[in-house]
Amino acid sequence: MLIEGKNQVEAALTGDATIEKIFIQRDVNNPQLVRKIKDSRIQYQFHERSAMDRISKSKNHQGFIAFATDFKYHSLEDIIITAQKTGSQPLLIILDGIEDPHNLGSIIRTAECMGVDGIIIPKNRAVAVNETVIRVSSGAASHIKICKVTNINQEIEYLKGKSFWVYAVETGGVNISQTNMKGPVALVLGGENTGVRHHTLKLCDGVVSIRMFGKTNSLNVGSAAAIALYEVNRQRESK
Repeated sequence: MLIEGKNQVEAALTGDATIEKIFIQRDVNNPQLVRKIKDSRIQYQFHERSAMDRISKSKNHQGFIAFATDFKYHSLEDIIITAQKTGSQPLLIILDGIEDPHNLGSIIRTAECMGVDGIIIPKNRAVAVNETVIRVSSGAASHIKICKVTNINQEIEYLKGKSFWVYAVETGGVNISQTNMKGPVALVLGGENTGVRHHTLKLCDGVVSIRMFGKTNSLNVGSAAAIALYEVNRQRESK
């Protein structure tokens, strides 16, 4: 797996990624990151820009390309244990069939910024964490635990047994600002074309919606995730 770009490579150096080697553009102007790479004791090589351009998949490597092993997923149990150590209000996201790697990368970036403890994605009928996802996440994928599971519905049942409140973010529900988002919470967001699937919706403790004011009656899933997570944090910070 290639990790490309200065922010992405820098994040990978301090995250969970296992980096085998890093290519650095010979004339790149970023002495701080070059020093970090040298200090990391990871194998590195300097190359001309033409060679870097040939290797790059994104064509936007910014002078840094890391060669990493496949993305390291975490178990749901590991995510919950780690989240509970940080406090009494763990926050998870469950993605029910996101197919666009740009949407997944955007959600991962937002989730990491908003303090989400972990993200659950399905193994089938959904995009996995790949080079595009890592690039779009601007390195956030290296700093948040992601779990890939066979059956989303089983994991929802498991979370409810662990005292999590599970809410689907969909149209036609209760205004999210009027729903108590304190305590252990997991938000379910559906795929771009399907939304949250019917059986998954029935398993949730409730459906919450984002109040709309314009003529457009729906949001991109990445935008919906950002607004919903902001509201969760707003409630938790209020006294």
